[in-house]
Amino acid sequence: MSGVLISVTRYLLIFLMVLYTLQCFTVLRVHNGARQKVIFLRQNISMFIFHFTAFGILFLEQMNLQIVVFYAVQAVFLLLSLILWCTFYPRASRLLINNMMMLITIGLVMLTRLSFDSAVKQFLILAGGMAAGLVIPVVVRRVIVLTRMTMAYTFVGIGLLGLVLVAARVTNGAKLSLDIGGYSFQPSEFVKIIFVFAVAGLLTRARDLRHVMIATALAAVHVMILVVSRDLGSALIFFITYLAMLFAATRNPYLVLAGLFAGSAASVAAYFLFSHVRVRVQIWQDPFADYSGTGYQISQSLFSIAAGGWLGTGLGKGSPGAIPFVQQDMMFSAITEELGGIFSICLILVCLNCFIMFINVAMRLTNRFYRLVALGLGTTYAVQVFLTIGGGIKLIPLTGVTLPLISYGGSSALCTIGMFAIVQGLYMLRIDEERIQMPTDDASAQKEYTYVQEEK
Repeated sequence: MSGVLISVTRYLLIFLMVLYTLQCFTVLRVHNGARQKVIFLRQNISMFIFHFTAFGILFLEQMNLQIVVFYAVQAVFLLLSLILWCTFYPRASRLLINNMMMLITIGLVMLTRLSFDSAVKQFLILAGGMAAGLVIPVVVRRVIVLTRMTMAYTFVGIGLLGLVLVAARVTNGAKLSLDIGGYSFQPSEFVKIIFVFAVAGLLTRARDLRHVMIATALAAVHVMILVVSRDLGSALIFFITYLAMLFAATRNPYLVLAGLFAGSAASVAAYFLFSHVRVRVQIWQDPFADYSGTGYQISQSLFSIAAGGWLGTGLGKGSPGAIPFVQQDMMFSAITEELGGIFSICLILVCLNCFIMFINVAMRLTNRFYRLVALGLGTTYAVQVFLTIGGGIKLIPLTGVTLPLISYGGSSALCTIGMFAIVQGLYMLRIDEERIQMPTDDASAQKEYTYVQEEK
């Protein structure tokens, strides 16, 4: 009986994900506040039913009461997080809050299925990150000095990356993590945010080519340190983020083309200078040439995706554990195998929806610095998602970056929550700017303007 129930509920998981995703884009076309609240509530219901169903399947498969207790703790965490965000920040973007919660839910479900101990560790980090994230929007809205700390951001970012280059331990051929007090963390994850703030400050002040070249040189220092540390995934994220912010700040396509040319030349040089770059390119070209060696990870990833098909094998019914480092690098492949291609496409669309909201905030801000920050964070998030999924499906060479809020990794989870929280602060800052700009000569016009802005 339980086997039949497990087989049937896999379709329910797909249906709930499709329903949630459709509502992500439907709400963008709705301008009535009451209707939006109904859609957001439906999203929350879909998320909690998905969470309950998934953990019900895991319990039936393993018959472990620890899973029930862990589910209950997670449910309280998700509900409390939603209540606190909506209570403390009623003008925050409810869509971004829901998407963040949904991605966290999917990540916790898959991590629990792959490794209970890893899921517990990730949950504790997420809980701490969520508590800290609730403070960030207040800081963004109230602390004006954030816009005047450009050089501090620059040197702190370079200093942290330099510390990694000198003191970090080598993991899979790259210097990534620092070990302090028995805990490991990746400074490059936090530097992503610092880098965006630094570049935003540098480009905000860039009024001529000389200032642009100074900004480019300082950004290049970040990228080069990462290249020397062999953290090529992060280096690529920093590089593309800078190009996007450079174009937004200057509107000069020739500068971006020059940057792309320089990046292409650097990639060719890296291919000939670093053996591990050549290995990754060769694996990408033909992973089955060395199936039992260097090509094993991507080969197993492709087998998992093929095994899942459109509808998946069912939660707990696949073999994602056969993929090396699946919790960090290949969570998309694990999701596709057990939950199906339809579910994975919806997951990509939810991530795209987050990126759209990031860019929407950037386009509506009038402050040049904050506009560049929102754009930079959105680009960083989108590029990381693309690199992770693209590497897993063999669209591009593997880069070893995590899928935000889903893959196992405390530093990545904290960084992504921080990014979402900063954008929430900017979203509310945009509403503050619109309120300042509203007409003041007529009381009724002022009241009507306020109503219209709130409906938007």
